[in-house]
Amino acid sequence: MTPIDLKDMTFLVIDDNNHMLSIIKTMLRGFGAHRIREAHDAESGLEELNRYPIDVVIVDYALETLNGIEFTQLVRSARDSGNRYVPIIMLTAYTERRRVEQARDAGVTEFLKKPVCARDLYERVFEVVMHPRPFVKTATFFGPDRRRKIDPNYKGPERRVNSNTQFVDDRKP
Repeated sequence: MTPIDLKDMTFLVIDDNNHMLSIIKTMLRGFGAHRIREAHDAESGLEELNRYPIDVVIVDYALETLNGIEFTQLVRSARDSGNRYVPIIMLTAYTERRRVEQARDAGVTEFLKKPVCARDLYERVFEVVMHPRPFVKTATFFGPDRRRKIDPNYKGPERRVNSNTQFVDDRKP
């Protein structure tokens, strides 16, 4: 996998476990990241996101008060969201299919199971930085396109033909 330059990117790591926070920050520094902000809960994470230009968020699923899913939903849907388009990588020990789908449906960009290894975290960071997915807006969803690949030759029953689906990017230059 090609090395990527992360020195000018700002990461926000949200985890209520100080040990896990330290591990993730150490890994990011090992990848070359210099700007790493941290929060111990979702509310502080939202404040950081609204206060600073964050390029990538790494959030734990199981946070107190607001969990990582609720955090993601607020980032993606709140009118005063600091950055609705920020890539969100969710970390969790809970990897049941319904939880992965819940995270995807909330607008999580990448999902990573604990225990976290450096290679897997790097792969997720690489994906969100080097292969950003377009954002989709429907009546019930706003977030990164949930499809991993687009096959123009696919004609099956799951083919997206709904005219209510829009690919959007209303970020200001």
